[in-house]
Amino acid sequence: MNETHHILIVDDHREIRELVQRALQREGFRVSQAADGRAMRRQLAEHRIDLILLDLMLPGEDGLSLCRSVRAQSRVPIIMLTAKGEEVDRVIGLEMGADDYLPKPFGSRELIARIRAVLRRAPFVSDREHSVWRYAFDRWVLDVERRELLGEDDVSVPLSSGEFDLLLVLVERPQRVLSREQLLDLARGHDVVALDRSIDTQISRLRRKLEQDFTQPLLIKTIWGSGYLFTPTVKTLRRNG
Repeated sequence: MNETHHILIVDDHREIRELVQRALQREGFRVSQAADGRAMRRQLAEHRIDLILLDLMLPGEDGLSLCRSVRAQSRVPIIMLTAKGEEVDRVIGLEMGADDYLPKPFGSRELIARIRAVLRRAPFVSDREHSVWRYAFDRWVLDVERRELLGEDDVSVPLSSGEFDLLLVLVERPQRVLSREQLLDLARGHDVVALDRSIDTQISRLRRKLEQDFTQPLLIKTIWGSGYLFTPTVKTLRRNG
């Protein structure tokens, strides 16, 4: 992995920002800081940011609102940081578009591992790395090279990197029941400690974007006691050579 990725730390505690910055810089990352939403937006406007470490509890506009705002405009990966440990906070963060979640206090080794895992999922996949260029199913096209979901009007539907990875797992394995554990392993990798509930949240978000009626899903079906089934016929478009 290229260790010149630019990480933005958004946290109102200066001591935490500086501790995290030192840990990331030791690993070769470029690091910027922001104490609140206004400073975060200024950094995003002035720099190419590869990943945001976003604290949930911020003065003024909180982390969930900022996460929603960023996700409406960008697919830059977001890892939520918070002192809260309840499952509801983790689920809400994922629903707002975060790619991962790390409760405080955390160790630098776990933080680095999660950052690297998210960054591995985030870069665009070139045609030399993936022979399939696009997957077509139902009314949709999943563009692997651009990591985009396209509708019938060829308009891109925003996906977080976690949503894209999960959808890619599904389109590569249509008409096959996959357990939550399998989906976690395939979409996130073994080096990320992920919540079983996070798969349900990601599936729910994908249904809202893919299904004509997400309350009665036809494309991603729940197989009670087993997992999920991606039902459409999937066509692949490959690059020549």
